[in-house]
Amino acid sequence: MFRTLALILLLAGGYSQAASVAAPPLDLNIQYYSKAVTAEGVTREVRYQETMLRRPGHVWVARVLPPQAAAAAHAGDHERSVHKHFNPAQLPRHVQLDGDKPRLEYVDLAHKEVIAVPPGEYGNVDFDGSWANAYYLFDPKLVMAMPLSSRASTVPGARWREQVRNGSFRRVLWDEQRQIPLLIESGDQAATLFNRIEVQPQASVTAALPWQNLKGFAQREYGDFLD
Repeated sequence: MFRTLALILLLAGGYSQAASVAAPPLDLNIQYYSKAVTAEGVTREVRYQETMLRRPGHVWVARVLPPQAAAAAHAGDHERSVHKHFNPAQLPRHVQLDGDKPRLEYVDLAHKEVIAVPPGEYGNVDFDGSWANAYYLFDPKLVMAMPLSSRASTVPGARWREQVRNGSFRRVLWDEQRQIPLLIESGDQAATLFNRIEVQPQASVTAALPWQNLKGFAQREYGDFLD
């Protein structure tokens, strides 16, 4: 049993190392959806969209903001004229691989500022500190640990993996060539919670990389925005 477990862990580790080298550059559109049904019978739904650029050692994620969101942000700026507000959801997020650890910063393009976030503050901006999760959207080692599903895939080179445990489920459609999940679904079997992440790789990748255009930007710290 222990030899079998060791072999599984060795294979998973080997896959992760290979993936970190061979994973191709990607431009992605990502759509997020979540639904929760409360004990009071209220259904809450959340939808939003992001774009992501994946390059060796870099991940750049930006929220897609509709015109209504821009108007709301402009109104809020007037209310916060005394103290500048930091909203990580509205700013592009840049994750870099620094040695073997991720380094996180946000970029305020309007004010030409780069805001560094120290590891101790990652939880405050909803970043789990995992380079694998940032780069692949789902750690490949965890994907490989999930059983293959009987669910048919209509995407060549992509296979479903599924896990059900303690009344909760998780399903991942993993594209083995691109090394990215095309669909992630999770929730509970009681249908009170459901989450879906849909990933759409673009046909080509852009040559314009935003993190290469930050020369002259002011360097700020996350703590500068705390009350």
